Formats: sequence, C-alpha cells, structure tokens
Amino acid sequence: MSLVVDSSSITHSIQLAVAPVFLLTAVAGMIGAVAGRLARIIDRARVVEDRANRTQDGEFLARAVLELGYLRTRGRMANGCIGLLTLCGFLIGVTIILLFLGETINFRGHTWAMGTFLAGVLSFLLALVIFFVETVMATRLLNFHMLRSHEQAQRPAP
Repeated sequence: MSLVVDSSSITHSIQLAVAPVFLLTAVAGMIGAVAGRLARIIDRARVVEDRANRTQDGEFLARAVLELGYLRTRGRMANGCIGLLTLCGFLIGVTIILLFLGETINFRGHTWAMGTFLAGVLSFLLALVIFFVETVMATRLLNFHMLRSHEQAQRPAP
C-alpha cells in the first residue's frame, strides 16, 4: 500500500468522508436529549423514594412502588437508547476512517464502510424507536398522576 500524496485525491477523500459526519451531529444532539431525560428520571425517582421513606400511608407507598417501577423501566430504556446512539457514533466514525483510507491509500474497505454505515444508521433508528416508546411511557405516567389527583379531589373530606 503506497500513500498517495496528491492534494486533489486528499480533498476528494475528505469530501467523501465528511458526509457521514452530519449523522454524528444528530447523534450528539440525541445523546444530549436522552441524557437530559435520564437525569430527570433519576431526579424524580430520588424524590419518590425520599417521600416513600418518610410516610406510613399504605396507599401512597403502593403508588410510589408502582411509579418507581415505571421510572426504572424508563431509565433502562434511556440507557439502552444512549448505548445504541454511542454504538451508532462509533460505527459512523469507523465508516469515516474506512472511506478516507479507501480513497487515500487504495485500501479496499468500501464494502466494510457500507456495512458499518448501514449498521450505524440501523442503531440510530432503533434508538429513535426506544426514545419514542420512553416518551409515550412518560406521557402515560403523567396521565396516571392527573387521574389520581382528580380522584383524590372528588373524595369527600373525613
């Protein structure tokens, strides 16, 4: 393998390798959004646990256990989403390296580049699906809280 030092070849290689970089920007934005959601999930779980530890109300404890289960599931989904996004970023990085090497030193890695790019896009799409499911779960939990508040407001005072 000989290194090609032709500036036009290097320019073309950089142009070819830059296209997948835009996906990395989307991945970074998604990781930030999901990490923010995960932080909120953890904060809420701490609040619910703290309140549950300070009460003797059996009805509240039952609701707290139920909510903590939902929060645990949502946290696992957010972690899985971050894992898939990280995998996507790694695979896109490998794609960029393979494309650049393929153009500059005649490395025949275009098939591998295609495979890593498609695997990266697939992991991004799976992360989007998990993100959507997690947001739907959060909305259902919100509806659950609103329903409980309404039921408590309708009860006659003792």
